[in-house]
Amino acid sequence: MSLEFSYRHLYYFWVVAKEGGVSKAAERLGMAVQTVSTQVRELEKSLGFALLKPAGRGVALTEAGEVALRQADLIFQLGEQLPANLRESVGSRVVRLTVGISDGLSKLAVRHLLQPIIEAEPDLRLLCHEDQFEGLLGELALHRLDVVLADRPAPTNPNLKVYSHSLGFSAMAWYAPEALYEAAAADFPRSLGQVPILLPTTQTAVRLRLDQWLERQGVKPRIVGEFEDSALLATFGAGGFGVFPAAELMHEKLTHRYELRRVGPCEGVEEHFYAIGTAKKISHPLVRRLLPDRV
Repeated sequence: MSLEFSYRHLYYFWVVAKEGGVSKAAERLGMAVQTVSTQVRELEKSLGFALLKPAGRGVALTEAGEVALRQADLIFQLGEQLPANLRESVGSRVVRLTVGISDGLSKLAVRHLLQPIIEAEPDLRLLCHEDQFEGLLGELALHRLDVVLADRPAPTNPNLKVYSHSLGFSAMAWYAPEALYEAAAADFPRSLGQVPILLPTTQTAVRLRLDQWLERQGVKPRIVGEFEDSALLATFGAGGFGVFPAAELMHEKLTHRYELRRVGPCEGVEEHFYAIGTAKKISHPLVRRLLPDRV
């Protein structure tokens, strides 16, 4: 079966699912009911699953049909966006880059990672979407994103053709507001068991390494807050809420903008950064600027 044939059948199924019945779909498409019904059966035959089941005078989705409809929504939504994207792009100098940002990635590091792109392209229109890691990989595979920035590589999945490219890493250190600095610095790192502690949530890749580091130091932390957003974590830390770990890559911003003080190193713990794309060899010229070795 050809690709065109497959998408045509998928479109008929999509209209039937949206209209809630074959008759209504046939009326919308200006086709015979039998023709539409045959097209949907051909799609079910090619996929090996029943997608629709009778429901009153109409039809309802099977479990497989619900999965197929979600995918069809994404596919045809992209098609609907094509004319607007062409009108916006043709004849314009604006260069678009759509970046997915994993909710586990330090947001304080995102600007640093994107800085080479921002400096290189004065006509850049940067679109940033933050979401859960797995959701972003799905969007990337559908080519709705140019690249995903994350704190971990993509998992091995034969059905998901994405590739991880290391952007490097940063050592971690502990930072404190002025009010907690002396207590945290005295007898560090054992002092971390005596002061309120803020940590990234367990959704982040670095959290497990931090927990293991605290255990090795024999510290039982009094955790008073957990944050997915590192900028929000730093904001609460600067407000005197607790002592927290952060990538030393952001040392200048943490000490100047947030007026925090470095308490001590978190030796052996690093925050890693990855650019995830749909090819082993990055071809997008702006995305290539992210990579330290320009692979």
